Amino acid sequence: MFEKLLDKIVDIVFEKPKYPMRFRELMEANRILIDNLEVSNIPGLKFCRLKLYAIYFVLWNVLIIPLTLIFHPLLAKMDCHMAIVLAIIFTLLFFGTYKIFENRIKERAALRLIQEGWKNYLPHFPYEKYHQEVAQIYKEAIDRDIPKQKMEQFIIDRLIESS
Repeated sequence: MFEKLLDKIVDIVFEKPKYPMRFRELMEANRILIDNLEVSNIPGLKFCRLKLYAIYFVLWNVLIIPLTLIFHPLLAKMDCHMAIVLAIIFTLLFFGTYKIFENRIKERAALRLIQEGWKNYLPHFPYEKYHQEVAQIYKEAIDRDIPKQKMEQFIIDRLIESS
């Protein structure tokens, strides 16, 4: 259920790029995702921050309003100093969890973008099975200084050898 919600949010927030990823961009994006680096550097990953804020605000209110209604009698009798401390904690949680939410959505969108590009360049090698191996081969190709023109052939040849 949570994964379906993330997919719907990605559909709303992210814009599909006009052009497909180039092979080298795909390999670099795959490496970024595998190595848990910042996914904002992936080309073609555009999103509307205002929509993301709105969705996060709605989800946060869906969670907080019922809790506030349940605990209202306790909160009404609370000392005002304690209420101020709770407001500070609430604010910290709100903004702290937003960044986690944003990163999770960006990772999901990056994964979708990579899988679409994967279907174009490596349709005979399923992403789920070969994405780690391709990242290793790509890293090796960079270490060997393989030219851009021969990079795709090098990676495909290595995948065929290993299968």
